[in-house]
Amino acid sequence: MSEFVQKPGSWNLFRNNKKTADNQPDYRGTITLEDNTVLELSAWLKEGKNGNKFFSGTVREPYRKPEETPPPPPLDTDDAPF
Repeated sequence: MSEFVQKPGSWNLFRNNKKTADNQPDYRGTITLEDNTVLELSAWLKEGKNGNKFFSGTVREPYRKPEETPPPPPLDTDDAPF
């Protein structure tokens, strides 16, 4: 099965089925810029004062889990002066 590759200049949004709080987005997706930079999209479905529904959203760099700092090397006690 081939993996989908998003074309530069295009985007997609999917319903957020994992939403557990009102402040989480209703829809999530990605946009691929012309230079192949991929950004995250988050969108909320809102209703204006006149009753018209619209999307409000954000665009940001994808979340990257901070790299864990490797543990320090063990102390070499063979060269201890005492």
